[in-house]
Amino acid sequence: MKVVPKAEAVEAAPRLASRSSSRVARADAGTLPLDTILNGDCVAELSRLPARSVDLVFADPPYNLQLQGELKRPDESRVDAVDDEWDQFESFQAYDAFTRAWLLAVRRVLKPTGTLWVIGSYHNIFRVGSMLQDLDFWILNDIVWRKSNPMPNFRGRRFTNAHETLIWAAREPNARGYTFNYEAMKAANEDVQMRSDWLFPICSGGERLKDAEGNKLHPTQKPEALIARILLSASKPGDVVLDPFLGSGTTASVAKKLRRHFVGIERDPAYAEAARARVDATTPLPDAALVPAPSAREAPRVAFASLVERGLVTPGTLLTDARAQVKAMVRADGTLSLETAPGLGTVGSIHRAGAAAQGAGACNGWTYWHIETSEGLKPIDSLRAVVRSEMAMAAE
Repeated sequence: MKVVPKAEAVEAAPRLASRSSSRVARADAGTLPLDTILNGDCVAELSRLPARSVDLVFADPPYNLQLQGELKRPDESRVDAVDDEWDQFESFQAYDAFTRAWLLAVRRVLKPTGTLWVIGSYHNIFRVGSMLQDLDFWILNDIVWRKSNPMPNFRGRRFTNAHETLIWAAREPNARGYTFNYEAMKAANEDVQMRSDWLFPICSGGERLKDAEGNKLHPTQKPEALIARILLSASKPGDVVLDPFLGSGTTASVAKKLRRHFVGIERDPAYAEAARARVDATTPLPDAALVPAPSAREAPRVAFASLVERGLVTPGTLLTDARAQVKAMVRADGTLSLETAPGLGTVGSIHRAGAAAQGAGACNGWTYWHIETSEGLKPIDSLRAVVRSEMAMAAE
């Protein structure tokens, strides 16, 4: 991976998994320097990138913390808080102007199907959210990162600040085709829909990068687990991930590990060098470990009648709801005949029969109807999965 001086770009690396050279090169404006860290002002560097070329942006901008004086613990020891020059702005108006500039620059490089993730605290996230809407981004979700080990409030005058907020936004209203790996997130959450409150510890221990004196290399280093969930939920292997405030390189490192391409921008040369070393030491995961879970829309279509034809369900079998209170008989043509009220005598598809049994306008018959097995009641969708598995094997 390459690091280039301020206001310069570099040639794209030929392969994501390869270690990139540290050779400095100047690229023509408008090229996309894949798997590269650019050292310079984010707005200037973004202006050199081609329009509509990036799939996902993760932005961890300055929070404008507005700290007043040193922060000390009860024992009078000094807290290593964020007091760096890059987090300081002379006014809210100056911060708003900065926010508008980088958001416009990011919007230009995002693909129409791309999305933006921005993280912040109560100091800045509301201003960022308002600016996003002013610039016609479309907010998809706000995510609460709940910290399992937050820093306590040493002065005892406020609640402990135990969370940060992420905004997930599409490039424009009515966006279509953006990536959301719903099934993967559901599977990662014990087969329950992933919620918008995420519990992760703050970056600490061996993951926290230190300088030669043993101090934190970067004051706002984010945990890899947080970035990994973002990339796994909203991107695919081979996608281009951009971080305009790269810092210590967490986004680039995680992107490389998950076999996404990355472009990082960091204005501090020391942070950029540390990020380069970190990414060079990162090994991509095996391809097989990153195959995305197929969505229901992408899975091959299977008719219930094909289960009957394959002998997975025998005509005359009684299907029930999950509580075994409603019954329907399987007919030879793959339709069902309701055996209980309401809807007694209704004949139709698994969906129509399920809707009639509930007095509803629609029903997903695959999840409503269950069949008795040696392991107890199971949804007939489990049999559809068997057929889809056979179809996948046949296609190989």
